[in-house]
Amino acid sequence: MRKKLALVLAGLMTLSVVGCGGSNGGSTEAPAAETKTEEAAPAETATEEPAAEETTEAEEATEDAGEATEAGGMDALIEAAKAEGELIVYGSCEEEYLAAACENFEKMYGIKVQYQRLSTGEVQSKIEEENGNPSGDVWFGGTTDPYNVAAGEGLLEAYEAQNASHLIGDKYRDKDGYWYGIYKGILGFMVNRDELERMGIDEPKDWQDLLDEKYKGLVWLSNYNTAGTAKLVINTMIQKYGHDEGIQYLVDLDKNIEVYTKSGSGPSKNVGTGECIVGIGFLHDGITQIVDNGYGNIDLVIPSTGTSFEIGATAIFKGCAHPNAAKLWIEYALSPDCVELAAQNGSYQFLVIDNAKQPEVAAEFGLDPENVMDYDFEDAKENTETYIEEVMTALGSAADDRFQTE
Repeated sequence: MRKKLALVLAGLMTLSVVGCGGSNGGSTEAPAAETKTEEAAPAETATEEPAAEETTEAEEATEDAGEATEAGGMDALIEAAKAEGELIVYGSCEEEYLAAACENFEKMYGIKVQYQRLSTGEVQSKIEEENGNPSGDVWFGGTTDPYNVAAGEGLLEAYEAQNASHLIGDKYRDKDGYWYGIYKGILGFMVNRDELERMGIDEPKDWQDLLDEKYKGLVWLSNYNTAGTAKLVINTMIQKYGHDEGIQYLVDLDKNIEVYTKSGSGPSKNVGTGECIVGIGFLHDGITQIVDNGYGNIDLVIPSTGTSFEIGATAIFKGCAHPNAAKLWIEYALSPDCVELAAQNGSYQFLVIDNAKQPEVAAEFGLDPENVMDYDFEDAKENTETYIEEVMTALGSAADDRFQTE
């Protein structure tokens, strides 16, 4: 089996290590944060199309990973993961958190970690193109709607994680073990208080307020095709108002939107500077801008008639080259060793395991993880891709260059 596994590992090309994060395209190799290059290697060049024999070896490695876990528990899994010696992570959380999580995993287990920050939509598109021959091993962070699509397409590997016993509820995991929740974020508005006062415009209090023409050109949202945040916005409006009314709401909202950013956190990063006046996104991103970046001119708004929430997740790619290391990553991601790094690195989502310390700053800003609508994850799992197509069709010519992909 060691010879077979060596064949799999020998087939991997070196992937540029990207510090988690945003759109700067920088790269770094874990854990040596000081080693950087100007641009990460393109995701398409991360690995070559495996030959049929290599695919067979990967499948056998996956089977042995399961046997290792069952036979010897966590100690056996750790040893098997160390024998593989490498892990490739695609992260859809913020860059600082991704870098810290990967570097800590490498430090704890002596397993080399290569990582790249991509939006959830980008990860979904990438693994769909690779069609069962993934260049990465695990997916970390980002909303579950794209995870559910990938699971339905047979692109994620089911795994029954031991540390899942610490999850605070069944809704924070896929029932078949295709993904596990690591945090919870609340959807809302981030507004530049000073700019609205200068314009003599009141802050929006609810979803319907955003349709008022006084907000024309002031609202930013993320791209429905690239950002899990925007996919959740579509599902939220359809679940809140009904199918036809929800799509019409998004068509009406479009009249006031200035930019659709590639990443879900894009609007929040531009509110404090005044480039964006009203940003729709997850409120923990707004907290980051206030607390870490000093933008005291940002107000957080929880829509008065209710809002939804994301579950940020992690999962294993089916057919990955390092199945033992991937399973060990899932166990690690469901532990305080990983999730408590979020608040230490500017990500203030609520945590969803019972043995981790919650970020106090989120509660200080009045956020309540239970004050959310009953989001229908099954409907989102079945229909998200259809809803996106329907919204884009309804927008017609309005689906223009405001939709950023870079």
